[in-house]
Amino acid sequence: MTATEDTLTGRWGPRLWFVAIRERVGRFPLSILQLGMRIGVGMVFFNAGLLKYRSFEFAIKLFEDEYKVPILAPAVAARIAMINELTTSTLLFLGLATRLATLPLLGMMSVIQIFVYPNAWPDHVLWGSVLIFLLTRGPGVLSLDYLIERYFRKRGQ
Repeated sequence: MTATEDTLTGRWGPRLWFVAIRERVGRFPLSILQLGMRIGVGMVFFNAGLLKYRSFEFAIKLFEDEYKVPILAPAVAARIAMINELTTSTLLFLGLATRLATLPLLGMMSVIQIFVYPNAWPDHVLWGSVLIFLLTRGPGVLSLDYLIERYFRKRGQ
């Protein structure tokens, strides 16, 4: 018997109720989740970049005293981090060059995890998972990437 037949015969048990709910939840549009992921992770990095922009001297001081990123001078590291955070997060918001924009964020996050805050792995696992999902699955249909791809697909026919 199928779920529909069970419904018609009045045999609607907990298992079938669970399966029906799971199927309904499974129909939630992935594109909305992808948009939420882009905005959520993008906000984390955008806010960090905005903070560096608003008080750049303080950002340099943080890179000198707390972050101590190897190889780069603190002012250079602060500027690179600020530009990276502001530009890539804006690209994530728009869904423009999304897959490419995830790469510098993943790299920066790896440097932070290894050299700066090795105990911050719960946050980095969360953000990294979202970024890897966007890297491998793309930004979804609610993005400029999708519109651009659709435009070029139509022109190519």
